[in-house]
Amino acid sequence: MGRLGELGGESWFSLGDQDLATHLYRTQRMHEGATKLEVTAELAEKRGLTLRMLPASNDVIATRLDTEVGDLSFQEYFVKHHHGVATHTVRYVGGAIATPAPGVLEAIASASRIIIAPSNPILSIQPIVEMPAIADALRARRIDVIAVTPLIGGAALKGPADRLMKELGYEASNAGIARYYAPYAATLVIDEVDAETAADVEAAGMRAVVTTTIMANPLHAEALVRELLK
Repeated sequence: MGRLGELGGESWFSLGDQDLATHLYRTQRMHEGATKLEVTAELAEKRGLTLRMLPASNDVIATRLDTEVGDLSFQEYFVKHHHGVATHTVRYVGGAIATPAPGVLEAIASASRIIIAPSNPILSIQPIVEMPAIADALRARRIDVIAVTPLIGGAALKGPADRLMKELGYEASNAGIARYYAPYAATLVIDEVDAETAADVEAAGMRAVVTTTIMANPLHAEALVRELLK
């Protein structure tokens, strides 16, 4: 990307070799007519992953943010501006008409547990549940849906989740996360340092589970997954 900048091109979307190779491969395969589902399976196989990975949809769902510096794509907001500009609204263009990729609804229907990872609810999770079919599928399995809060002490460990929630009128707290996820998740896992917020989570309509959610190393991540699957 540095060489691109030397040529006068836009180099703000800085990528390492592996990420760049992944993007180039994906773009090439999709230009050849492959779907996101097919490309995802190919990449997983080439990386030696044995789990089944499914994209939410083969369709395009574009996250657009109305900010203090104008309308931005997700990449412009997150990378070019380092998610440092105030946001007024977020739109998920195409989400309402997109359809789930083959196998997605079946996976939701047959899973013993459905886990929503501790990612940004507005930028990472909402583009998926913006699809009516996926939102309906999760609501139908609500009792088995477990969300992990992305907040510790009301703040995100990484990224703009807490600030973005405040800018869009949500409460940046475990109670705020619970109100956001309550329509399609029955349980919210919160960190032990926030144990005192469990009552607020339950008042917002979700069962609270208190455990260590910070995944500082693979052992911590494994312990959290085991707790979620109990």
